[in-house]
Amino acid sequence: MFKDLKIHTIEAIPLSYRLPEKHVIRRGIGRPIKRDCVIVKVTTECGVVGYGEAHHGRSPTTVATLVNTTMSFLAEGHSAASTVAVWDACYRGQIATHGLGAGSYIALSGIDMALWDARAKYLGVPVYALMGGTAKKVPAYAGGVSLGFKELPEYMEEITALYEKGYRAVKLRFGDARHMDLKRLCAVREKYPDIAIMVDANSSYSLDDVRYAAPVLAENRVTWFEEPFPAQDYRSYREAKAIVRTPLAAGENHYGRFEFNRLIEDGSVTVMQPDLSKSGGPTEVLRISHLLSTWKFKVNPHSSITTLNHSAAIHLLCSIDNGGYFEADAAETNDLRDLLGSAPIQVDQEGFVVPPPGNGFGIEIDETAFARFPAISGPAYI
Repeated sequence: MFKDLKIHTIEAIPLSYRLPEKHVIRRGIGRPIKRDCVIVKVTTECGVVGYGEAHHGRSPTTVATLVNTTMSFLAEGHSAASTVAVWDACYRGQIATHGLGAGSYIALSGIDMALWDARAKYLGVPVYALMGGTAKKVPAYAGGVSLGFKELPEYMEEITALYEKGYRAVKLRFGDARHMDLKRLCAVREKYPDIAIMVDANSSYSLDDVRYAAPVLAENRVTWFEEPFPAQDYRSYREAKAIVRTPLAAGENHYGRFEFNRLIEDGSVTVMQPDLSKSGGPTEVLRISHLLSTWKFKVNPHSSITTLNHSAAIHLLCSIDNGGYFEADAAETNDLRDLLGSAPIQVDQEGFVVPPPGNGFGIEIDETAFARFPAISGPAYI
């Protein structure tokens, strides 16, 4: 049935753009000075083209080179419909032994996403239909690279603007002076008593910081406390579990189902956030989702930069029985979200999103726009 869907070429294109100075606002992760992404294009022998997004891994040209010089060769000879076979070939050839670890998972994520897009387009159906799902409304929270460390009046203006757009859940950034983190949290909760509030420390907190913040997180009914520590600092997560009543969240910097199995076994993190552009693509995140469902854990996918990743996350959430929130990119400016083709995904006035209409992931890519965004060397955060 899929003989003419054999993979003809795989190409990765790294893209970047420099943020305007007024949007260079400090967060726990640092001051973002540019945005990066890697678009992966799979062309089949019958002419069907699928697109995916690999996370930039803070080194977009490196990720693209890995796809173009190594991973693409491992996928040769396979059908674009054989996502599991391609995944296994790339796993055995780059991840299981002597490969580039997290970088390989990121590169494979973009390829795998593009394969799902191509297969669904070939069959004339949306990806969620292939995953066993159906179109439905998914709750969204305002996330992405937004809500930096502004002065409180300007900060509250941004929160109000998000609320007026329809968001009924927002993710606040921690990592400033502790008293300022908590001051912003209390101000948001006071003005919006019914909004869901998530908190993300971007791995910038210590255990002492967690002890200091824990009572205020509980008093303000924070939905989850995300990545207070680096992903592999399992000891600190175990200690924090005994300190805070607020659920701990992690997963955007965990790769593949084996690392998520470790998170489950460790028992500290209960809010799971795999990124379809980092954790192994839709094939692997479906496996992770089913694994998490046996523990009745919700899946709240972390979002990357473009609408390809955003749509893929919504399709996944439409296809699993333990789906949680969609992380909407609420950044004031993101040209890689806005100008590569299809318009950004919009939240409705009740705080929900739906999958874009159309086959595959429903995202049209304008390749002529690539020339406007040549890859920029150097760190994305300073």
